[in-house]
Amino acid sequence: MKVLVTGGAGFIGANIAGHLHKKGYEVTILDNFSRETAMKNKEYLEKNYPEIKIIRGDIRDFEAAKQYAKNKDCIIHCAAQVAVTTSMKNPREDMEINILGTFNLLEVARKYCDKPVFIYFSTNKVYGDNVNKIPLEELETRYDFADPEFKGKGIPETFSTDANDHTPYGVSKYAAELYVRDYSCNFGIKGMANRCSCMYGKLQYGNEDQGWLAHFVISALLKKPITIYGNGKQVRDILYVDDVVRLVELQIEKADEISREAFNIGGGYENTISLLELLEKLKKKTELPEIKFAGWRPADQKVYYSDITKAGNLLGWKPKVGKEEGIEKLYWWVKSVFAR
Repeated sequence: MKVLVTGGAGFIGANIAGHLHKKGYEVTILDNFSRETAMKNKEYLEKNYPEIKIIRGDIRDFEAAKQYAKNKDCIIHCAAQVAVTTSMKNPREDMEINILGTFNLLEVARKYCDKPVFIYFSTNKVYGDNVNKIPLEELETRYDFADPEFKGKGIPETFSTDANDHTPYGVSKYAAELYVRDYSCNFGIKGMANRCSCMYGKLQYGNEDQGWLAHFVISALLKKPITIYGNGKQVRDILYVDDVVRLVELQIEKADEISREAFNIGGGYENTISLLELLEKLKKKTELPEIKFAGWRPADQKVYYSDITKAGNLLGWKPKVGKEEGIEKLYWWVKSVFAR
């Protein structure tokens, strides 16, 4: 099977590309290397998977998309503008990357591929500010949903996406997701969307805007100050990258059965953690740097965790790497990279 991974030098894309190559897929990566850390992952891929084709190109350029997505059996679309803060500063660029870039790939899939699998990495931000309207309870180290419909269960795919407040990032990712699912309905593409929560693991060079868990671990080991926006009790469900690549493999295998579907993908309630709880875990491993607190940022969700029941029912998938094991793996990977 011929596979194109867009954004394949990013954290998720690089892990997926390497995994699928080991499984015998013919893998091509398309990345514009706009992020400095993508070059580090490129070096990793070239060293460990020299047979993978790595192409510099931009999905906003239709001819580039056509050249490298043409005749592929599967397109795994990870390339994106990924930060809410960036979308607020430059909404046009956010729109062009996330909407136009996705549209270009879909047009190539429609015109120049034979009913390919199209896996789109979406976001939980498609639910907009609706998540913040759910009543919360404040506990010692975290918030949680107070509403029994969601407490201990999480947000299902049936949760409303109809809200006035999304941020440009939420809008662009949701619009692109709708295009993916609509092309699946009308043009025979076997498309699906993964509405992802907090993914983490090896090859992730996080920062304040994206990849917070890796950002905290890296900052702790390098003794760089950490800024917490809010009070640190905000909660996410974290998902280790090995479980993400296993999900993608299952989706390729079952694409005929799950075309048009959207999945809420995260660690689920069992793998929830707050910022304060993560710092406590890191404190047991290393001396923490200075911790600063600042005001809440626009569109911050105090609580978000995914109801992953649908992925379990349709794919037989659930996380295998728990948060304790996953944080340990990330910690030692960061230490191996930055303590050289």
